[in-house]
Amino acid sequence: MTDRRLVLASIAGLFGLSALRWLKGTPAQAAEKFEIEKTDAEWRAQLTPQQYEILRQEGTERPWSSPLLKEHRKGIFACAGCDLPLFSSETKFESGTGWPSFYKPLDNAIATTEDRTFGMTRTEVHCRRCGGHLGHVFDDGPKPTGLRYCMDGFALTFHPANPQPS
Repeated sequence: MTDRRLVLASIAGLFGLSALRWLKGTPAQAAEKFEIEKTDAEWRAQLTPQQYEILRQEGTERPWSSPLLKEHRKGIFACAGCDLPLFSSETKFESGTGWPSFYKPLDNAIATTEDRTFGMTRTEVHCRRCGGHLGHVFDDGPKPTGLRYCMDGFALTFHPANPQPS
């Protein structure tokens, strides 16, 4: 009887691990090759702990915590990992979700992968040059695209169109 329970427990454990792997999905960084590739130590040295958690570990910031949420100047939002321009301020809108939102990325800026974390299927958005996780895209945005690129503000940097003289 004990041997049977041990075998059943082992099978259940393997099934649980497989299910967890399916739910988590494969990180974009592990699945693709990118123009800019660095070691984990190099990314940790370059990024703040919060940027590293989001860009390299596919974390997310608390809603309403990003200073870029209230950024309304004209300019470009770029990847905090490699500075690739990603979104124009002209496509930013107030989604009310607590994260900076855009209805359209710049051409050749982002790539997407399927994200199955938390038992749901979503579309993850990452930087096409360094693979850094940026957020997710949803189909509940405004015209003209109907898309909402819900980005982690700490994964972005902002470059104003007309910087103030110092």
